[in-house]
Amino acid sequence: MDFAPPKYAQVMRAIQERIESGEYAPGDMLPSETQLVRELGVGRTTVVRALQTLAMQGWIEREHGRGSFVKGRPESGADRVRPSLSTAEQGESAGSLVEVTRVPAPRHVSRLLGVAERTPVIVRKRVARQGDVLSAVETVWIPLEIAVGTDLDKPEPLRNGIRRHLQAVKHLRFDHITERVSARKPTKEEAELLGSSNPVLSVLATVHDPAGAVLLAMSLALPGNLHELEDVFKVS
Repeated sequence: MDFAPPKYAQVMRAIQERIESGEYAPGDMLPSETQLVRELGVGRTTVVRALQTLAMQGWIEREHGRGSFVKGRPESGADRVRPSLSTAEQGESAGSLVEVTRVPAPRHVSRLLGVAERTPVIVRKRVARQGDVLSAVETVWIPLEIAVGTDLDKPEPLRNGIRRHLQAVKHLRFDHITERVSARKPTKEEAELLGSSNPVLSVLATVHDPAGAVLLAMSLALPGNLHELEDVFKVS
């Protein structure tokens, strides 16, 4: 028996084929979500999930308030945008920033950062949106020695993102990121922010400098009904 791929995967493939054929050239703006819904005969949630996955894979780039733009066919799996890297690079908007505060590091965060439990750290928490859909709760923990002299402890949004801000102000360079992915129930706060108690994909990540030192840690709660992490790699 033949099984048809999920609808969002069919939408992804339709867009990929148009990019590969040149119908959608690099730099072009894709049709709006509403246009794609009408043209492809699927629901908005299906279109949003397809666009999210294409952005994570590096086919397109999504700009809040503007739309989705073609980047082209990714050269390899290594070139694809990972969820944690996207979190560090994306600019923050006033509506997305939920909390900026100083808290004692919880046990799992202190282990990620390599500090004593309950060591004070800066927390930046925000919600990500894709269109009208809440697509993630993103929490970043920053050691005080990294945050000092920066705007990371201020409640104003970082328009150019955390990575560019740290590069510009403290000349810190992100060298590699370690991600751990699991499935779990959302915390009470995550469920309230997402408006759902459905299971989430949890991404725990640490950002390292060239010497291997941990610069910051991140936690992403991705609604399981909207996200699917996919990768392509060569077999040698």
